[in-house]
Amino acid sequence: MTYLILNLLFLITLIMFMPKSFQKPPVAWWITLGGLVVLTAVFDPIIIALHIVDYDPTKLLGLYLFGAPIEDFFYALYAACIVPLVWHRLGENKQPQGKKR
Repeated sequence: MTYLILNLLFLITLIMFMPKSFQKPPVAWWITLGGLVVLTAVFDPIIIALHIVDYDPTKLLGLYLFGAPIEDFFYALYAACIVPLVWHRLGENKQPQGKKR
């Protein structure tokens, strides 16, 4: 299985569990995603060049952005989606507390 197929399976699963309120993300989400993509573009090539992380080249699509495989940028997308999703899900379970007298 290639990294792209694995990433697409995670993306499909993520989309299935997204609440309707996340269908039109706020501006803050887009800014966060942009920041994560920039950080990925800056630090992933360094991590790869230092051989901290290595990929099987036969499982990569072969597209690179700033020296990082395009599949690495999916992780930035997941982080920008999963953190608000978990935050939202955990917040649903909390009941507002009444005032104590």
